[in-house]
Amino acid sequence: MSPSTLTMDGPVVIKIGGSLTDRARSVVEEVRASGRRALIVPGGGGFADGVRALDPPATAAHWMAVCAMEAYGWYLSSFGLPATADVAVPAGPTVLLPYTALRAADPLPHSWDVTSDTIAAWVADRLDARLVLVKSVDTLRRDGQRMHDVREPFSCEEVDPCLLPYLFDRKIRACVVNGRIPGRVSALLAGEDVPCTRIGTRP
Repeated sequence: MSPSTLTMDGPVVIKIGGSLTDRARSVVEEVRASGRRALIVPGGGGFADGVRALDPPATAAHWMAVCAMEAYGWYLSSFGLPATADVAVPAGPTVLLPYTALRAADPLPHSWDVTSDTIAAWVADRLDARLVLVKSVDTLRRDGQRMHDVREPFSCEEVDPCLLPYLFDRKIRACVVNGRIPGRVSALLAGEDVPCTRIGTRP
């Protein structure tokens, strides 16, 4: 299939995966150069892996993992972006520190089936914004096949189990793009054709 075309208008929520720690500066620079009204949701990365290794009970693990997101968020902000605890559309690229908002709303199950992927979807839903998941893969895969357009939930290894059902239940437009390819995030944010997976149907 050919790359998906996306109309990247309006505010956007961008989740930067923890697997991109070694590429974080470059990805942040691409987002910052776009000038978009982008609220950046950090992944958990190695910080969340530390929580998994400790294997605490579900509720403790949930909040520890959210704290892990905050740690990675501060790392992302160190490359020249402001940080905020407010789930609101920013004037320009801004890193969300999600712990306070999530503690206040407690909107998601306390389970490893919910990661920063679905947390980012919750943020996008709150802001009625498109969601961009920046990961280390070109596309989602279904039974080994690359998926450029996803119209229904299915199980895959690239995102958490709750994400696709959550996106379709709330009709959130989303896409998955590879942050390891230089220039791909900036091209996507400019509305150019890039290899990616487009998810959902919200107009």
